[in-house]
Amino acid sequence: MDVDHRDLNRTMKLYSTSPLAGAGLPLWLPAGAAIRSELQKLAEDLARDDGCVGVYSPVLGKRELFERSGHLAKFADDMFPPMRLGGDDVMLRPANCPHHALIYAAERHSYRELPLRLNELASMFRAERSGVVSGLTRVREIHLDDTHVFCRPDQVADEVARALRAALEAQAILGLPVDDIRLSLRDDSDAWLGTAEQWNDAQNALREGASRVLASRGAVLVEAPGEAAFYGPKLDLQIRNDAGHEETIATVQLDFNQPERFDLTFVDDHGEDSRVVMIHRGTVGSMERVTAALLEHHKGRLPFWLAPMHLTVIPISARHDPAARALADSAVAAGLRARVAYDGSLGARIRDARDRRDSVFAVIGDDEIADGAVAVTDVAAGYRGCVPLNDLVERARLAHQRRDTQVHWPR
Repeated sequence: MDVDHRDLNRTMKLYSTSPLAGAGLPLWLPAGAAIRSELQKLAEDLARDDGCVGVYSPVLGKRELFERSGHLAKFADDMFPPMRLGGDDVMLRPANCPHHALIYAAERHSYRELPLRLNELASMFRAERSGVVSGLTRVREIHLDDTHVFCRPDQVADEVARALRAALEAQAILGLPVDDIRLSLRDDSDAWLGTAEQWNDAQNALREGASRVLASRGAVLVEAPGEAAFYGPKLDLQIRNDAGHEETIATVQLDFNQPERFDLTFVDDHGEDSRVVMIHRGTVGSMERVTAALLEHHKGRLPFWLAPMHLTVIPISARHDPAARALADSAVAAGLRARVAYDGSLGARIRDARDRRDSVFAVIGDDEIADGAVAVTDVAAGYRGCVPLNDLVERARLAHQRRDTQVHWPR
């Protein structure tokens, strides 16, 4: 059965919209913010482990910046209009690569210090029309896990392979099966920036880097002429939902346009300035799109570490409230997301926890208090049993820390 993240949102209460905020600008509610926070931490951990360094850049830039980068010429219809500020026209950025080019250009770089991988989970803006904005998949503000690699030409294939491995690792952790690795190429039209020789070299570098990774995985590279970005070819990780709809979840892209336009160089081993190569790499992807994909793929019941609510404690009656609160407090102190469900009948509170896709719910009454335990139900793991209080918190803490799909319960 097809699952739409917008339908799941009605019971999971992940995000909201408001005409006062505007179309395509979702408001992340606490449950959705919990998912996004976990994704951001994953992106940060993977970037750090892969030798990336963090930077910050503004969401605004002068009109001249986007004229220089080529974005204004190609994407003017998708950009928000300029704002007059202090005699300058400033614009919300459609991508953060121009700012990262400026960060690279702020210092001179030797061939010995390359590659340099600049990472930022950054906001960017697209002026999507009101009729096409939808849920979390078509929005006007995108939060993208984005890295730009600046390297020597002889390092390109290695960096492409490294970026593809990181993207595949991210999808494996998230539990999102990658259906295809697509090599998006130029066609014979004149819609592309750069020379044919530059494109051939770039496309061959992507093929070589991808082949190193995919050969050991038994995966096939699918070539797609005409699907490249205007400034370079790319590798796209494609996933499909139950309805067969295809989404790009992460990208590795070569860019020989930005280094030319911003005159980005490095000092080579002869002391001469040489042109640097720029690679755009996405690992986790955009927070909005990957959240929608995760919800639909997992039908709302996310892997334990990602679940908006790890533990819901349900006291049978008011006299069990202190014990329930103490358990929830202990779980929160261990870094877990936990709540106590007070209102309604016992059955209604259990149904609500199921509808919200809370990962684990624990019922506590006289018998459980006497035994120092709780009656645990974990729908995803198919587990029901009585678990000591301390054991419950520790097992859940380890599952969260290790980014496990499920808690490992006693059998």
